Amino acid sequence: MTNPACNTTLHIYTHTHLDINPIFRLNPRYKPSREWSGTSKPNNSSCPHIRSPANRPNYGLAVLRLVGEPSVDEQIRQSAAVNFKNHLKVHWAPHVNAPEKEQIKALIVTLMVNSSPKIQAQLSEALTIIGKHDFPKAWQTLLPELVGTLDRLSQANDYVSVNGVLATVNSLFKKFRYQFKTNELLLDLNYCLDNFAKPLLEVFKWTAVLIDSAMGSGTANAGVLKGYIESQRLCCRIFYSLNFMELLEFFEDHMYEWMIEFNTYLTSRYPTLEDSGKDGLALVDELRAAICENISLYTEKEEDLFQKYLGGFVEAVWGLLVAASNSSTRERLTVTAIKFLTTVSTSVSHSLFARDDILQQISQSVVIPNVMLRDEDEELFEMNYVEFIRRDMEGSDLDTRRRIACELLKGIALNYKENVTQKVSAQVQTLLASFAENPSANWKHKDCAIYLVVSLATKKAGGTSVSTDLVDVESFFGSVIVPELRSHDVDGFPMLKAGALKFFTMFRNQISKPVAMALLPDVVRFLGAESNVVHSYAASCVEKLLLVKDDGGRARFSGADVSPFLLALMTNLFNALQKPESEENQYLMKCIMRVFGVANVSHEIALPCINGLATVLNRVCQNPKNPLFNHYLFESVALLIRRACEQDPSLISAFEKSLLPILDMILSKDVSEFFPYAFQLLAQLVDLNRSPLPGNYMDIFAVLLKPDLWKKSANVPALVPLLQAFLRKAAHELNQQGQGRLVSVLGLFNTLVSSPSTDEQGFYVLNTVIENLGYDVISPYISHIWVALFNRLQSNRTVKFIKSLIIFMSLFLVKHGSQKLADSMNDVQPNIFRTILEHFWVPNLKIIAGSMELKLTSVASTKIICEFLSPSDSTLWGKMLDSIVTLLSRPEEDRVEEEPEVPDFNETVGYNATFVNLYNAGRKEEDPLQEINDPKQFLVESLAKLSALSPGTFPRIINENLEPSNQAALLQLCSSYNLTIV
Repeated sequence: MTNPACNTTLHIYTHTHLDINPIFRLNPRYKPSREWSGTSKPNNSSCPHIRSPANRPNYGLAVLRLVGEPSVDEQIRQSAAVNFKNHLKVHWAPHVNAPEKEQIKALIVTLMVNSSPKIQAQLSEALTIIGKHDFPKAWQTLLPELVGTLDRLSQANDYVSVNGVLATVNSLFKKFRYQFKTNELLLDLNYCLDNFAKPLLEVFKWTAVLIDSAMGSGTANAGVLKGYIESQRLCCRIFYSLNFMELLEFFEDHMYEWMIEFNTYLTSRYPTLEDSGKDGLALVDELRAAICENISLYTEKEEDLFQKYLGGFVEAVWGLLVAASNSSTRERLTVTAIKFLTTVSTSVSHSLFARDDILQQISQSVVIPNVMLRDEDEELFEMNYVEFIRRDMEGSDLDTRRRIACELLKGIALNYKENVTQKVSAQVQTLLASFAENPSANWKHKDCAIYLVVSLATKKAGGTSVSTDLVDVESFFGSVIVPELRSHDVDGFPMLKAGALKFFTMFRNQISKPVAMALLPDVVRFLGAESNVVHSYAASCVEKLLLVKDDGGRARFSGADVSPFLLALMTNLFNALQKPESEENQYLMKCIMRVFGVANVSHEIALPCINGLATVLNRVCQNPKNPLFNHYLFESVALLIRRACEQDPSLISAFEKSLLPILDMILSKDVSEFFPYAFQLLAQLVDLNRSPLPGNYMDIFAVLLKPDLWKKSANVPALVPLLQAFLRKAAHELNQQGQGRLVSVLGLFNTLVSSPSTDEQGFYVLNTVIENLGYDVISPYISHIWVALFNRLQSNRTVKFIKSLIIFMSLFLVKHGSQKLADSMNDVQPNIFRTILEHFWVPNLKIIAGSMELKLTSVASTKIICEFLSPSDSTLWGKMLDSIVTLLSRPEEDRVEEEPEVPDFNETVGYNATFVNLYNAGRKEEDPLQEINDPKQFLVESLAKLSALSPGTFPRIINENLEPSNQAALLQLCSSYNLTIV
């Protein structure tokens, strides 16, 4: 029998301008590869003739014709359908012309519903792709066509095609769940409601009749029933999308019709499917889970209207949950059912959970069965430790049975805390008693008890401390946790050991220091466990303990506390990094980093540690794949350099021997992911050396000055500190024989300062040049420096640039004097120094932030008014003093900071990031004005001395030019230092 859809396709394609034959020179023996026919990304090489002319007009139309051609091999048509879908992903919006789009839209629905299931699925996805761009505004005919098709197909009992249409509509309507609510989206929603809400209800009710008929006959065909159940599931998902934003009138008017069927599917059994195996039961459970999500939505959004149905649904879901909780294969239904009950428990209908017997049943029949470990939990623990920890330790398990069961208890506890505490405490004791009777057989009961206490703990706002009312923490820790930590067999019952370590970590603030110190050697032993989870949890426990702070912010554990077991700790950590699948274990490396930050690292510890880190570093350079592990690795190296080498400079050569070959390899083999890290470590090593630098460092300096190295933006923030380190340590070479090098350095400065994205880095270089080189060395180039700065100031000034410029001029002034500053600027353009003062320095001085910057700029400004400006220039003199007083009297937190704070590297670390700073490679900022302790005192002392030379002059200028508030502030400063302006 001829497919009518194909006839339509052939008829329409005779009017297209694209000849199909040159495109598809198909070999009848051609069979598509598995990749080509079964995945969303076709293998280009398996069908080159289909791919090559994709940019030609009407290409998509020609491929769609091939899909609908019945004489072509089915597998080729499937491949063409995949190609058509992928073609639309790339070409629909930007390349497909309007006439071709209209013809494709006219064909695709009919062709989809008349195709085989595999082709139908691909065309459904293709239709959804078009819909994302054009529906509904540019495809007004789609929804009416789908509605007509759906009605015809459902009446014909063709539920394969019905479900194809519903799946398409479901995909189109999903945007109402995930997109931000806007007026435009609400207009689209109303259009869809007007055109589809009624047909959706009609097909839902009609399918319900068919299900009832099939079940009533007693001879329901499993294949037919599957189509009906899947149809109802898709209707429920569409219902969810249409109701997600708000409950509209149609659904309110027809709530009973929907709810009566929802309740039926929750309370009825379908033995034909449910007893036929896991697939049949899973399909029915998917429908029930979709209904649970729908009634949760109505409980949250329209509880008043939904109130009369709520009790029946709670009872129905409860019955399902008791049965599902005892099955290991009904995860999704269990989770969505518990979420519904949790939603009810936090609503105004929470009284449904008030009775003691209900709480007892929830605890015994829902919570305990779902929190108890299952085979799949053990499998995940053993086979995928990273995912297990992500769920268990890092809180990403909100959609797992264990976590959601505890969320239900938390929800009920909002209104019935005392009852919940009493019931769960009793369950915890029952579980522990069961374990005591037969520890080997009932170890999961103890794990369940520990998990309940940990999961139901309350975290205090703004801190890391947690608390619980279920147990006395000290008593529970001593009787339940300590025996596991004291166990000599670190590999016995690993999940129980992991639970004990997690408890210790969670309640670390409540465990007294003496108790924790006594147990730390035991935790160190667990670093030797074969289980990846156990030695990861042991590392995390140590790492978190070392972060604990007592009242007042003082660290609870010091280097002296760690010293007795430091060797064993480091040995076990590095040994654990050699265990299978823990070669790049971020928890181990983070612990190493944390220990280096606390411990007193002796010569005997430092050498094996740097060698161990070098070995790991050498390995990861071959294939960088775990950004977080690698960041902790480089932080550990930087921290060890800082802590060990600054304390014992004799270690520097040994560290260089271990690290320099690896850093050289990173640069020579172009391991670009590690370039910023390598440059920061090199800067550390250069800073640790004494001048003159060894020859190998000067070779690096020569490479550093090559412009090509600076072209990648991610390198710049790391290259600048390295260049600064060389400028500090190799200043003599620049002075004596490095004029060529100084030209290169200033060339880099010029490049950096010309761009708003790197100008701050350019000023860092320039400031270091000014601080470390004599004026006689830089004087030949100073005019070029000013020209570069003035050009940038004229072409693209920003607040950040102006602030950096004021800081640079202040540094220049305190190093070389105000006269040289003014003369060097005026040599470029007469009187430009005064112009800069009036238009940039004075107005922007008040926004300088940072204690060192404040001190530098205020002292420099004070020197200008007291050593350079004449009192006769009273207006400029007074305005500058006004800005100085504003700067010094304004609280630090009130000053403008246009730059956002750098987020924690946990959020940003990764190879796509522009730059990741090594916190521990940073160098402490040096004060260029160490002889001046207090800039406020310096100001009033300077003013007092100046005014004594010309009594009566400056009070008048102050009265005329300073804001009244600043006059009062200046008077207060004078009083504070017992000085007077006369």
